[in-house]
Amino acid sequence: MNHTAGPVRWLSATAIALAAILLIASCSGQRHPAASHPPDAATATGAHGGHGEPFTAPPVAPLRAAERFVNLKMPEPYTPAAPSGGTDEYRCFLLDPGLTGRAFLTGSQFLPQNTGLVHHAIIFRVGPDEAEEAGKLDTRTPGEGWTCFGDAGVGNGSWVGHWAPGANETLLTQKVGYPMPPGSKLIMQVHYNLLAAGDGPIGSDQSGLRLRLTDGRTDLASLETERLPAPVELPCTAEESGPLCDRAAAVRDVVHRFGDQASSTVTGLNQFCNNARPPVASATQHCDQKAGEPATVYAVAGHMHLLGRSIKVELNPGTSGARTLLDIPTYDFDEQAIRPLAEPVSVETGDTLRVTCTHDAGLRRLLPEMRGLPPRYVVWGEGTSDEMCLGLLVWSPRSQSAG
Repeated sequence: MNHTAGPVRWLSATAIALAAILLIASCSGQRHPAASHPPDAATATGAHGGHGEPFTAPPVAPLRAAERFVNLKMPEPYTPAAPSGGTDEYRCFLLDPGLTGRAFLTGSQFLPQNTGLVHHAIIFRVGPDEAEEAGKLDTRTPGEGWTCFGDAGVGNGSWVGHWAPGANETLLTQKVGYPMPPGSKLIMQVHYNLLAAGDGPIGSDQSGLRLRLTDGRTDLASLETERLPAPVELPCTAEESGPLCDRAAAVRDVVHRFGDQASSTVTGLNQFCNNARPPVASATQHCDQKAGEPATVYAVAGHMHLLGRSIKVELNPGTSGARTLLDIPTYDFDEQAIRPLAEPVSVETGDTLRVTCTHDAGLRRLLPEMRGLPPRYVVWGEGTSDEMCLGLLVWSPRSQSAG
């Protein structure tokens, strides 16, 4: 999350904390009730796709011209430990694809080893200088990797891939890829959720990646992943009560679990998306951002957590040229795949990009493991009981766009 220049890139790496989003969230061990139950349903059944069951990677698409596979995994197993009394840890691991020449990343498949713990993962590319910094951070941190709530833990990490339920390798037909300069490495940020372990043993994880790389002789248009976040200001339901139903108390709790960057994210989103007016509690929130450069959009995705009901990404809403890039009227946490557009869409400098999300606090009572958590006013956060509203655009600047 390294892009900070330009209106659509206003948030710092620390501020929008995805989580990851993603790619980003909780791992309750139960299927998202919005996928198959109305709001007043009494129960939710079924397991999250990819969570708690052995992971089987989908069939591998054949290599295309000039492509090769590179397989990587964490050097040693890691046993997560959530800080500050929480149930979530974000841990970063440095992986070296051994690049001695120019290459492009044209596809990637995250391979979760312990699906009972792994909630999602984001893959960041860093250059040689940042990779050296990450190596030093890894060395001085006990255990494998380092804690990295919010971002990769080092500057200038560029998002080049992610995995969440349903988000497996997506191959674009255009001649595009994420640039991988010589000496660049990858930081794999893994969100571990420990709630499903209960009082039992947590266990360890040794997840990995399968990369699809071109050789340096192939000239591709450079891809970037742009993030379109919106605030979350979801109050407790009328039937709920408790100290965390107070917004200020809920924000303090998020900061306690994830650090000061969590407060910066909540405040920054409201300032940017709501012109710093007092936040308005509502199930539906949106944010408009101006494109800082012309670009071509090839694919789009949306991310919320377990309380998500619907998400939409629009281009120039309310105008004669309005386009809907993504519309998921019934959000399913288990289906977070990247969705290639039928045809690439052009975005011009100054165009408006809007993401809109609707959440439902009533879904808390449908998920057995969430029913044991105290009711809360939900703001943007990285944990089980928090939420996100995030649109993802896979695009390239117009000067580098492919046909």
